[in-house]
Amino acid sequence: MKIQSLKLVYFSPTGTTKKVVQGIARGIHPGTVEELDITRPGARMQPLTTSEKELLIIGVPVYMGRVPALLTEWLHAIRAQNTPAAGVVVYGNRLYDDALFELNDILKQCGCKPIAGAAYIGEHSFSNSETPTAEGRPDTRDLKHAELFGQKIQKKLQSVSSAGQISDITIPGCHPYRGDSKLWTVDFIAVGNECVQCGICAEGCPVGAIDPENSRAIDTETCITCCACIRHCPRHARTMKSGLVRDASLRLSTLYKERKEPEFFV
Repeated sequence: MKIQSLKLVYFSPTGTTKKVVQGIARGIHPGTVEELDITRPGARMQPLTTSEKELLIIGVPVYMGRVPALLTEWLHAIRAQNTPAAGVVVYGNRLYDDALFELNDILKQCGCKPIAGAAYIGEHSFSNSETPTAEGRPDTRDLKHAELFGQKIQKKLQSVSSAGQISDITIPGCHPYRGDSKLWTVDFIAVGNECVQCGICAEGCPVGAIDPENSRAIDTETCITCCACIRHCPRHARTMKSGLVRDASLRLSTLYKERKEPEFFV
């Protein structure tokens, strides 16, 4: 089966999912690539439409063992026409639970034909210099694995003449999904005197939880604890306060030091 173009879709507040999805694309060697970064709210205003002649790769981070709840409405609105698709989840070296299973279900429900699925490791959003978890990942080894996964997808595509001939894949997971997609509502970000109100944090927030006129003002009801604002602050003015998130960061760093490896299902 020959595809006309490759669509890369990713939600990637701290950039790890984006790196993985782009690594997979390098292994596929497509002619035409269209990237859709759905991290910012404005990018999720219109539904995605795809055809049988396209290959769709969708990458999302794992939140509480699930597909992020703020994405499910947009994902379910995808209009596909028997589009070959691969779901990819990126997790912080703990567990991906049913996130990949759930994403694969969503792809089938919106008209895609799942051709493959994968789970990769990215540096945990709570990771920092004091309590690192999966620091620096995805690393070179991970990205080589991602390219190999892309090659496997390409080989499977070449083995069939149409999307209807794509064999089913088996993704680990169960119904009902484990984990709770509801996130914490917590005031955990401290803003220091180094802050110069440059607005980079507000611009990069995937849910618009930071006031662009006053970056010290954070809507804790909207915040998804992705820590992108901490990670991307050029003056390192944002840190974690003592409390729930900082405690979780320490716990993760202590319990999940052992390196986990990516998995793919083709």
